[in-house]
Amino acid sequence: MLTRLSSLLLSIAILPLVDAVDPLVNLGYSQYRGVTRETGVTEWLGIRYAAPPLGELRWRAPTAPIQNNTFIDADTHGPICLPTPGTNNTGASEDCLYLEVWAPSTTTTESKLPVYLFIQGGGFNVLSSANYNATGLIQASETNIVVVSFNYRVGLYAFLASQEIVDNGSTNVGLLDQRMVMEWVQQYICLFGGDPSHVVLGGDSAGSASILLHMMAYGGRDDGLFQAGIAESATFGNMLNVSQSQYQYDTVIERVGCGYDKVQDTLGCLRGLNASFLQENNINIPYSNIGAGANAPIYMYQPTLDGDFITDYTYKLLQQENFVKIPIIFGDDTNGGTVFTPHNTSTYAEMDEFMLEQWNALTPSQLETMNSLYPPADIYPDSGGLWRTIANANGEMRIMCGSMAVGSALSVYGDAGSWVYRYNVMDPIQMSQGLGVPHTIELVAIWGPENLIWGPYGVVAGTPPASYFPGGVNAAAVPMMQAYWTSFIRSYDPNTYRLPGTPEWGQWTVWGKQRIVLQTNATVTEVVDYGQHSRCAWLEAIGLLTQQ
Repeated sequence: MLTRLSSLLLSIAILPLVDAVDPLVNLGYSQYRGVTRETGVTEWLGIRYAAPPLGELRWRAPTAPIQNNTFIDADTHGPICLPTPGTNNTGASEDCLYLEVWAPSTTTTESKLPVYLFIQGGGFNVLSSANYNATGLIQASETNIVVVSFNYRVGLYAFLASQEIVDNGSTNVGLLDQRMVMEWVQQYICLFGGDPSHVVLGGDSAGSASILLHMMAYGGRDDGLFQAGIAESATFGNMLNVSQSQYQYDTVIERVGCGYDKVQDTLGCLRGLNASFLQENNINIPYSNIGAGANAPIYMYQPTLDGDFITDYTYKLLQQENFVKIPIIFGDDTNGGTVFTPHNTSTYAEMDEFMLEQWNALTPSQLETMNSLYPPADIYPDSGGLWRTIANANGEMRIMCGSMAVGSALSVYGDAGSWVYRYNVMDPIQMSQGLGVPHTIELVAIWGPENLIWGPYGVVAGTPPASYFPGGVNAAAVPMMQAYWTSFIRSYDPNTYRLPGTPEWGQWTVWGKQRIVLQTNATVTEVVDYGQHSRCAWLEAIGLLTQQ
């Protein structure tokens, strides 16, 4: 007996002991001291992932962080990136390339937990989902995931494109920032207990568009940086090429005194200006081809078709099968267009004017067809008779139809699995305002209302709707959504760990066109109705002409 006991004690003694991840993490270039919360989650905020993109580093690909041998308390979010237009710079700075990590406090460096890498939205011109807290997601996963979110350059500082920048800089640096974070995760996430070979990209709005752009980056090259994706309130914007974008650059340099008639090196002149002066002159302008008196698009700067990172339009790359095949969730909200369209729209002429201001390649005949496809819809107080009509048209063109196109392409060309959703959780106040179920509102249920810090650039202003908090009519939507989402993050399938009693989420196929309708205590599966299917088929058919 003694011999057996001695052997047991010896075997225990020689077992490798793996401690929980220390809040003090050494990244080589800096050491960050995180904070362990009573929630069982440790967080590291304000971690630099790249050098400050200032001066000569403006409009260049991100570079490695500067060596800093001091201990840094990672208890405060870094500033978010400067927006376009530059009228509200609250909490923003040009020195903004920071990320945050959340991990279960019991995690060890051997845990190799799935990683959820979240790309925030904001139309590529602002950062609208900054400083969210991942505690709710980690708890919903039964402490089985690690979460990373981050800032990336937007607007003027991210997507200004011209021949000068091609010759002496980098285009699409906002997307290159995102790529830098993916590479950072590959190198460092193991120090936080994450698995670099199990990375699920997440994103809302422009963040969801970013996921698709990374799937198609460099012609669909797979660099092994991610294994799955969740695209929330997915968007399908239009893109200009470098020559079509030149007018934006030319306008900026004239406005700030760096014009061709004043200096020889216009880009060097721009890099020498201070950010405050640039922000004073960071103003949206209309497309150059739509005539005097037009308004600027809602989001002026967009990713550029540069022939390098982005080799062609999204619809064309889908048709050519030039994308990384991964398991993916794509979806949107029932009324995704309501927050973007003018409430006072009363005539089809006004609708045509707005649509052309957003989609400068639309032709008169296409606008005429669009008007026939979108008849007058419901009328709401304090709004024009065609507000919901224009919201439906712009919403399907920019948001809803793209989700189905991606789902169909993946079902035809890949076997990794694609799931499509329509989020239809109705908040009483938003319904009474005529917003319906608006763009990105599913974020409230995914992260949990208490974990959202809605800054000045949120799509839907104010605090998260009261109906999502405990005791509210939509409180049950939170655990349902978190279970589907964390199940996918953990297993690449939303059904594996879904909430008991919730329906199985079937995969999308190009033939079946079935998606899940996510609702409070009433989630069901639906087949896309003929009307939306036919409208989306037409929008997809003109997608290359509208530069999508």
